[in-house]
Amino acid sequence: MVRVLAVADEVVESFWRSKARDLAPDLVVAAGDLPWDYVEFIASSVDVPVAFVPGNHDPEVLRSRVSRSGLHTVAGLPCDAPRPHGVTHVDGDVIDLAGLRIAGLGGCVRYRPGPHQYSQREYAGKVRRLSRRLRRLERRDPGGLDLLLTHAPPLGMGDGDDRPHVGIAALVGFLEQAQPTWHLHGHVHPHGHRRPDRTLGRTTLRNVVPWRVLEVEPLRAAPPVRVG
Repeated sequence: MVRVLAVADEVVESFWRSKARDLAPDLVVAAGDLPWDYVEFIASSVDVPVAFVPGNHDPEVLRSRVSRSGLHTVAGLPCDAPRPHGVTHVDGDVIDLAGLRIAGLGGCVRYRPGPHQYSQREYAGKVRRLSRRLRRLERRDPGGLDLLLTHAPPLGMGDGDDRPHVGIAALVGFLEQAQPTWHLHGHVHPHGHRRPDRTLGRTTLRNVVPWRVLEVEPLRAAPPVRVG
């Protein structure tokens, strides 16, 4: 089992102290709309892998290339590593981290100017590209998707009635096809009352604002350990 700490949208003051470390996660996932220094502090305090997707209130995330020497560059010029530091950006990507296969999509449906906001058509394009990445990875190393991490929920499944919190239509089809064990998201504030989990096929959908801990059974067996 992989013990996952998920955070999103609201700062938990006790996490500035020892709470995140005391929860003893094997993996942290951050679903966006959190101050980057808060995410960086959690990453430095728990000393485990951290996966991140941006929310609609996050600044634009720098897209850099990493040379063989570890130097980050943009348009061939050296630059700082993208913030938040100490995390793995999974927006639009599929990665294997802490024994889990994780896919990520940041942002929400556009309701005002700003980064990480998309029309439903634009988000459908992001979902198609993510689906292609997942298929290519599954052809090389099959086993299934453990966790989908997004900022916004799917349309009609835990989203809101107001325009800023409408869900992503294309996520429904992605969940039906990929069937991850878990879909974790933020964006919709529960205002002190935890939202109930939802299910679609074999997937459990959970609103993780401001934080949740869950145990995830990896779909893929761990590689054998070589001795000697």
